[in-house]
Amino acid sequence: MASGLYLYGIFPAPGPHNLQITGLDQQRVCDREIDGFVFLYSEAQQERYSASRKNLLGHEQVLEYAMQQGFRTLLPLQFGLIIENWKIVKQQLITPKRQELYQLFTKLTGRREVSIKLFWDFKQELNFLMQEDQAVRIERDRLEGKNLSIEEIIRIGQSIERAMEQRKQEIITTVQHTLNPLAIELAENRLLTDAMIYNAAYLIPWDAETRFSEQVETIDRQFEHRLLIRYNNFTAPFNFAHLDQN
Repeated sequence: MASGLYLYGIFPAPGPHNLQITGLDQQRVCDREIDGFVFLYSEAQQERYSASRKNLLGHEQVLEYAMQQGFRTLLPLQFGLIIENWKIVKQQLITPKRQELYQLFTKLTGRREVSIKLFWDFKQELNFLMQEDQAVRIERDRLEGKNLSIEEIIRIGQSIERAMEQRKQEIITTVQHTLNPLAIELAENRLLTDAMIYNAAYLIPWDAETRFSEQVETIDRQFEHRLLIRYNNFTAPFNFAHLDQN
């Protein structure tokens, strides 16, 4: 039995209609226009959806499918949003937030979100450090085989930690200097794993993606064998469609 309506995103009218795609729980995705705003939704089969990989991807795939059909201007809604009826949407979202919604549509028209995630292998990067940094290498070799005091161990560890942090910041700075000028807006996000050293999303003009992609490839070549770069060039603009909570 349906538990309500699960919402995916909002489009400016006329928006998408009769999309041939299923959403969460394999429910048909429908559209509903209210006061110039078109909502994509499906019948919710659960009272609450867990943020599993399957469900998150299902949510995103609905929006990406709509974008692929040519409906590029959208406000993606947060995962897990279920409503009881459309009256609530009008009262709690459209009426109090109408102008802000229009402003977000204006901001996102003709623009797209892309993102990069940078990963490195810490042990491999440490080996590169030892090969390239003569001062650190000499210090390590000088003390190799000796019984070190706690103070010496701490000092050496701190020296290596500073050198590794500097190498990481040099990579991040290079990425920022290369990519940030191409972006209208930037969102730096939290690191998701120990191997991840940078995680950022960019709002760029829709037709600037080719240039952006070329610059990502340039970074990849510059740091060949040191970095794994995951580049996503097609996603709903989750990082740049925030409504004021007040």
